[in-house]
Amino acid sequence: MLVENFPKISLLRRLVAIFYDTLLLFSILFFAAGLVQPLTNGKVSILYQLYLFLVCFLYFAISWKRGGQTIGMKSWRIKLQSTTEDAVTWQQVTIRFFMAIISWFTVIGFILTWHDSVSNTQLVLLPHKKKK
Repeated sequence: MLVENFPKISLLRRLVAIFYDTLLLFSILFFAAGLVQPLTNGKVSILYQLYLFLVCFLYFAISWKRGGQTIGMKSWRIKLQSTTEDAVTWQQVTIRFFMAIISWFTVIGFILTWHDSVSNTQLVLLPHKKKK
């Protein structure tokens, strides 16, 4: 299937969108942590860390799967799309999420977008919306 052909995203645009998402994710994690804090007695266990990791995964995966955009991506007109199908699949968003962690640690992997290559996805720049 053909994929809409939009311009690729610059590194600066990606970084600014990530900054937006990081601010939002911190507030989500703050809320999520507050929900289970009474159950942990102030202790940070592996289960607690996995819970917060799952919250991070769900924020990105649901956003990417549902509309191809997180809030930060929407603000900067960035959209995730599949290179092979009309809709991004759960498998693609899962692979992209975990590979993005590896990409961040290597830095060059992030710059070269290994996470998109491995998951058969790409980020595209959406056109400006026309004013009515």
